[in-house]
Amino acid sequence: MSAADDGAANGAAAGASGSERSLGQLMATATTELSALVHDEIALAKAELRQDAKRVGIGGGAIAAAGTLALFSLPVLSFAAAYGIHNLGLGLAWSFLIVGGAFLVVAALLGLLAVGRFKKVSKPEKSIASAKQTAAVLGTVKPHPRPLTGTGRGDASVTRSTV
Repeated sequence: MSAADDGAANGAAAGASGSERSLGQLMATATTELSALVHDEIALAKAELRQDAKRVGIGGGAIAAAGTLALFSLPVLSFAAAYGIHNLGLGLAWSFLIVGGAFLVVAALLGLLAVGRFKKVSKPEKSIASAKQTAAVLGTVKPHPRPLTGTGRGDASVTRSTV
């Protein structure tokens, strides 16, 4: 049995003694509990997104490093190809090719690391499930009808502006 059911049962039993809660108290309690629920949902979403943000940061850093190393390898490979064509033999150009190839191997490894990190990123499943459950509960709640006391303009307690 929920706290609301307990309150209703206690209120019905104690109705004669005058210990029922007023509408204002019930609204204040409902507002406080709804506010706490929303804050808890936000905290859960932040915790899940913080983990994914860390994974994205590591993956992004690895991609940036891979791109930088690949960019550095282009001039080296270009010089190596030029010296290789020029010499047509084993010489200085091979050393440029080895360095350029090493850059590409490191870039490929960092790219694979980044892909692995990005595959681990997922949706905040706990937050989504909790929000759906809350929406389902709130969707079943029906407001109590209020008695109509009058339809005149004198009953309006809130003045609406056109701003």
